[in-house]
Amino acid sequence: MHPLPAFRRTTLALALGAIALGPRLEAQGAPEPPAAVLVGAGDIAGCGEGYADEATARLIERIGGTVFTAGDNAYPDGAVADLACYERSWGRFKHRTYPSPGNHDYQSEGAAPYFAYFGARAGPAGRGYYSYDLGGWHVVALNSERDLQQEAAWLAADLAAHPAACTLAYWHKPLFTSGSDHPPETTMRPIWRVLYDAGAELVISGHNHQYERFAPQDADGRADPARGIRQFVVGTGGNPSLYDFDAPQPNSEVRWNGGHGVLKLTLLPGRYAYEFVSVPGETFTDRGSGSCH
Repeated sequence: MHPLPAFRRTTLALALGAIALGPRLEAQGAPEPPAAVLVGAGDIAGCGEGYADEATARLIERIGGTVFTAGDNAYPDGAVADLACYERSWGRFKHRTYPSPGNHDYQSEGAAPYFAYFGARAGPAGRGYYSYDLGGWHVVALNSERDLQQEAAWLAADLAAHPAACTLAYWHKPLFTSGSDHPPETTMRPIWRVLYDAGAELVISGHNHQYERFAPQDADGRADPARGIRQFVVGTGGNPSLYDFDAPQPNSEVRWNGGHGVLKLTLLPGRYAYEFVSVPGETFTDRGSGSCH
């Protein structure tokens, strides 16, 4: 048999290489969209001694991403002067922050300084709840302080209009908590039911100055690995008064009240990762991942 000419041997080798590469390229598929990062905490800034909001702000600078707040942005009264101290720390990220109000923000009439400071970043003026999309997820910022019946109706309509595969929500007062200072905020149960019925994945709250993670559960606190919502309490944004825990509530998985830090969520299509990042000098962390329903 005569050997193939050199150019034909090269052509044949390239063709065989393409056949061999074909299945590997097909198995890789289209590249996954880049992850979106959502990071934040509640119970943040104040002008008094001992506040750690500058330390948690430095964490956010390092992490990057979109910033959420879980209420009580500026102590003690959410006044213009209090927000000036927020401005010096977390205010550096106002252009990429989606806040929610807390009870201390409402120490000023109608939380007017809060709405004036954040402007359009806080949703429609005076209402305190709104939604946005991030990394393929639908995100809802809610107001645990006012008009919960009207808010629940709005939430149901919003979720019906945005049938995302993955949804998370955040607000100030937690429905579930083992904290000793503030008991579970049962008025938020109808809100949780709306989120549960829509297949939401995650809820974040503050109010108790500590960190706690719950296993997925329904609105009545029954464990539900298949359809339940995982909740984080992250009242660790800077307030120096740290609260104790009572006996652990059902489905409470992790509790820490030793200091300050932020919750980092990495959002991807169909899944998420979470990590609690402590300020320098603290060693506590909590991390894990999950899939959307």
